[in-house]
Amino acid sequence: MAAPVQRRSLWGEGTLLLLIGLFCVFPFYWMVTTSLKTQVVALESPPVWWFTPTLANYWEVLFVDKVGPALINSIIVAVCTTALAVGLGTPAAYALARFEFRGKTDLWFWFITNRFVSPVVLAFPVFLIARETGLRDTHLALILMYLTFTLPIVIWICTDQFRSIPRELDEAAMLEGASQWRIFRSICLPLAMPGVAVSSILSFIFSWNELLFAYILAPKAAKTAPAMAVTFMEGYDVPYGKIMATSTLIVVPVLIFALLASKHLVRGLTMGAVK
Repeated sequence: MAAPVQRRSLWGEGTLLLLIGLFCVFPFYWMVTTSLKTQVVALESPPVWWFTPTLANYWEVLFVDKVGPALINSIIVAVCTTALAVGLGTPAAYALARFEFRGKTDLWFWFITNRFVSPVVLAFPVFLIARETGLRDTHLALILMYLTFTLPIVIWICTDQFRSIPRELDEAAMLEGASQWRIFRSICLPLAMPGVAVSSILSFIFSWNELLFAYILAPKAAKTAPAMAVTFMEGYDVPYGKIMATSTLIVVPVLIFALLASKHLVRGLTMGAVK
């Protein structure tokens, strides 16, 4: 009697997981299929499920609307922001996790509360600063702006990761004559890689997808892909195929980056779940 009940329970769980999976995947499916439709087919009601796909939208956004340079700008900004956030954030997180110093609590509170600030509040002051310093429409303006949000993420995640590493490892290395920097670089940082991977992915995704500051600080030469996608919605005609093609091109690099770091991502998201 227990076996049929257990079998029905497994079928129910499997069906529920399948429905959740379809619910999560369907928006991506709709985005990709719409990018392969002409404007006439995309506006059909009810929606057309069977159609002849076309790459005209991709050709137009890449070679006519010049989305390619915007994608390159996004890559430059996202990669540089992520590298700087990890390069500056991991030593800071190690110091917060391992050392006691005056103002440590206040510094930690300041890093965490930076994530609570609404970007809309900072938009106009940042625009004025960028304009007066000549940084508007440059990669550097976006990188510096994004660091204010990505650096706290790296410090927050990596500090907890470093705290979970036993201090006995540091003490054993010091007895062998290793310097504090050598301990951080050769012992603690490799053990903290799951947290570093998670914070890197989050930093990259934020820098890649951010729209508000990209639209304000980089209107022309340094325009990123999300800001370019918004420009397609100006006027009365909304080219759904071009918008979805650009959105697909925006999503692909994030998926590739996440897949490359998926091993560390799973370990990082489950760290602390099992003691």
